[in-house]
Amino acid sequence: MTELEWLPAEIEDFLATKESTKREAADDFGHIIEAPPLGVLSPRSVTEIQRLIAFAGPRGLPVAARGGAQSVFGQGQAQGGIVVDMGPMNRVLAVHSDRAVVQAGATWNDVLTAALPYRLAPPVLTEDLSATVGGVVCAGGIGGASHRYGLVADTVMEIEVVTGAGEHVTCSPRHEATLFHAVLAGLGRHGIIVRATVRLAPAPERVRRYGLQYSDFASCLDDQRRLALEGRFCHLEGRVRPSVGGGWHHTAEVVAAHTGVRAPDDATLLDGLSHDPDAVQVTDLGYDEFLHRIDRQQRILRVTREWLRPHPWLHLLLPDDTAQSIVTDILSDPAFRDLRSTGEVLLHPLSAERLRSPSLRRPPGPLVHLFGLRRTAPADDPRAVERMVAANKAAYERARALGAVVYPVSAMPMSAQDWRDHYGDHWRTLMDAKRRHDPHAILGKGL
Repeated sequence: MTELEWLPAEIEDFLATKESTKREAADDFGHIIEAPPLGVLSPRSVTEIQRLIAFAGPRGLPVAARGGAQSVFGQGQAQGGIVVDMGPMNRVLAVHSDRAVVQAGATWNDVLTAALPYRLAPPVLTEDLSATVGGVVCAGGIGGASHRYGLVADTVMEIEVVTGAGEHVTCSPRHEATLFHAVLAGLGRHGIIVRATVRLAPAPERVRRYGLQYSDFASCLDDQRRLALEGRFCHLEGRVRPSVGGGWHHTAEVVAAHTGVRAPDDATLLDGLSHDPDAVQVTDLGYDEFLHRIDRQQRILRVTREWLRPHPWLHLLLPDDTAQSIVTDILSDPAFRDLRSTGEVLLHPLSAERLRSPSLRRPPGPLVHLFGLRRTAPADDPRAVERMVAANKAAYERARALGAVVYPVSAMPMSAQDWRDHYGDHWRTLMDAKRRHDPHAILGKGL
């Protein structure tokens, strides 16, 4: 007899145990880890989540919240436990002049749909707007405006959480601050976010997007450093693409907001930069069009079914002084040669002082660089994923020796000692919060 055969009626009534539902909850965007749960809860209220926790905790059943299922290494799965599908709790409850109150299962598209008519928007967003509010702030959330505003999690003003002790707690930087900071960028280990109050800012009418091309890596890196610290642009990202002859080509994408009445002064905005002036790509877009810039690419990936292939992605935060050597080392590694034909490489700078959530660990120094290796495994080689994940781990170990820190939404196994090393002097704080707020240790992984 399984644990779920003992379910009380108030749990059994709304817990899905069909094999097809459990198979879906056993997978995610990474398509690497398969972890079937015993059941899936689609809660209609906070009370239902509390009842579930009260049942699962004493029995030691793992519980994991699932938003848009966009994790790449099973972070939202609950092997032999219960997955909480936050999809039904997806309402935008209120929009004010400086904030929105939303349920955790709402997507950032939902937030924008509610806020843009008032010419408001979150100050920083990740690329994929189909991700849920709870899922992104639980991971941290890094976007093109993070050099100005930090993580998406750093724009959260208040959250409501159901803890692993079954308590429904409202917390903020001034009330239950320890729990607040443990949950944001905390990977779901201390509580299930059910509601968030997120900051809004005036939304521009239009943006001008510049694609800056560089002949050498050092010049691109120098410009990105400068732009990250100056805040000259509202959006700053970098891409590394394969070039003819076996090398790599570096691009910085920078974006300036404007009203549409008076266009930005290109010469002033680009003054003093080292890009190739003859190769600048300039595009004017409506703000909403810019925010949805990856939608077409996602549709293509779904049509070609590449979306359904494994995605062993690796994201690292690099210290400024060793960033160039780490990137050069990893991109020359034969284990990552597939990046020349599939996937993409991100490299863009972040002002460290803007990354305020203590649960996100980062290298020391005023500037860090997000280095994203977004690969897709081939469909005809079942052992490829295993090799790619092993390559991720090896690359991380080399980069860590030079001061890098993993952004732990990556496809990479982490041992208990790895997690202790990762959190360093923050480990004890997280463990104390874990003992208080998740006494049965049923939430999340790695603590």
